[in-house]
Amino acid sequence: MVEAHEIVREALGALGVRRLVLAIHDVSFPSAPGEDIGRGSPYSEGASAFFAFARELGFDGVQLGPQGQTSLGNVSPYDGSVFSKSTLSLPLRSLAQPSGVALLPPSFVDEHVSRTPTGDTRAHYAHAFQTMSDALLLAGSELSGRAERGDIAARALLGEVQTYARTYEWARHDARFEAFASLHGTDDFRTWPAADREPSMARALELESTKQDVVDAWILGQYLLANEHASLRRRLATLGLRVYGDLQVGLSLRDRWTRGDLFLPGYAMGAPPSRTNPEGQPWGYGVLDPRQYRTRFVTEDQGGAVARFFRARVTKLWNEFDGVRIDHPHGLVCPWVYDVGRPDPLAAVIAGARLFETPGPLAKDQNNPHPRLAELAIARPEQIDLGVPPYDDDRVRELDEAQVDEYACLFDIVMDSARAAQRSTNDVLCEVLSTCPEPLARVMKRHGAGRFRVTQKASLADTADGYRGENAEPQDWTMIGNHDTEPLRRVVDRWTREGSLPARAAYLATRLEPVASKREAFTSWLLARRAHLQTAMFAELFVGPAANVLVFWADLFGERDVYNRPGVVSADNWSMRVPRAFREAYRARLDAGEALDVRAALALALRARGMRSDLARALAPDTLLSIP
Repeated sequence: MVEAHEIVREALGALGVRRLVLAIHDVSFPSAPGEDIGRGSPYSEGASAFFAFARELGFDGVQLGPQGQTSLGNVSPYDGSVFSKSTLSLPLRSLAQPSGVALLPPSFVDEHVSRTPTGDTRAHYAHAFQTMSDALLLAGSELSGRAERGDIAARALLGEVQTYARTYEWARHDARFEAFASLHGTDDFRTWPAADREPSMARALELESTKQDVVDAWILGQYLLANEHASLRRRLATLGLRVYGDLQVGLSLRDRWTRGDLFLPGYAMGAPPSRTNPEGQPWGYGVLDPRQYRTRFVTEDQGGAVARFFRARVTKLWNEFDGVRIDHPHGLVCPWVYDVGRPDPLAAVIAGARLFETPGPLAKDQNNPHPRLAELAIARPEQIDLGVPPYDDDRVRELDEAQVDEYACLFDIVMDSARAAQRSTNDVLCEVLSTCPEPLARVMKRHGAGRFRVTQKASLADTADGYRGENAEPQDWTMIGNHDTEPLRRVVDRWTREGSLPARAAYLATRLEPVASKREAFTSWLLARRAHLQTAMFAELFVGPAANVLVFWADLFGERDVYNRPGVVSADNWSMRVPRAFREAYRARLDAGEALDVRAALALALRARGMRSDLARALAPDTLLSIP
């Protein structure tokens, strides 16, 4: 008997689709009864059932977001730590019975789960933070106490945890940060006394001894999370699911503490003005100092301090994941930077510059007041088009190969680490959205790396628009939306209000109806029901040329709420979760024409490509019969 997912995989193979990946961040996973502390986790029992559901639908991979530690003041995973994982992803059961040593009484788990605020479709961060803080402190104390009393299993576990701390320098660094944060009541080290912003080793060791319980709890949590992640990889491999990590462009305050010498003084990284963000965004991220990784400045094999730091970071990612999404790869190749000394960050980011594109003559120009960047320039004055803004994709007109070498330094580290981990270019996802400057395009072309094509943003007026599916390359990743866009249901509502829905349907007809004389009738069919148009949006992803398809979970489930509004600090951001009864919810929304139908979309794609009519009918006979 053919299983449901096997026919989907057969259709994907016929269409030449290499990967069908479901994107979901840790917070959004559903929890099983008896384990919910107000925030999801990929290591939970609820997640285990959800992974099985994803496989049944035909997905062969799961894209996780950044997994670092955040804080109550900033829950965005893209501002989390890059080495340490978030302790909120640690299931309480790991503390109740890790390695045969029960570190939490069952009553603790029951009590804290019972106190989780009702409602399972939104995260409750405050409760989750407090629960996990209490749990790790109690578990760390119990482990130490048992080991001191001669418990053999406890001693063995404690030895493994201590070996882990000695092996990974970042674990000790972040544990010390946690001790200082505990002392000062905040993880914003910029508000700490000067002596603790860059503490001496003597000061760090002194505080570590007085806050030993905090240090021990942190390291225990990281050790357990490493084991949970390794176990997850094994389970997903048996399901035939690859797991993808996220190389975020920013570094958290935790990562920047005591590492100030890695960053370029006076500048921060942000997003330049663009089609997506006309005013730009002053992210405030530290800018890795090019003088410590660029070959022009550093010639030894291992590079400078920045190169060593960055290599350690990406090596950890490749050790933990089958593939890696590079968040805003511009930040690795040609970052947009702005002067942090200006009082208005938004005005500063608008007046910013590409880090390597302000050579001497331009640096002194009144319209480009960044003289400090002149020594870092890669592009030469004659290669720069002064007739377009500094952030324009065509600002740099040409580059020679030696210049591409300089632009590619950090990107090359990612790819070198991928090869060392026996991964290929196909395992790298580059989140290139509305902008792709020439330096970035050249670096990606060198490695054969693909970019994102977000079809809901496709321009109907510009046939050369980068978001249009027909302009993709085989190595690209195509998607309806991602965690930063509105879900499809809301987008269709907007198109309806704007009166652009008929034009969108007509465009989809050119992609999905192979017979030109039938496209008018097909357009009418798309407009007859929302479900038809949504299925067509999904089907378009499979008709090529891109061979990789990414689906954000909110689109799959037909959600109406927005997962994240970029640039907005809100309690609702980064908090949406998959319903606990996700199978029932998906089926109900599918019947209502709200959720995305994988089988119907593939059937429509096969029909559009004029192939395997037998397979298309087996996937979704009712959908095909309804088409005029």
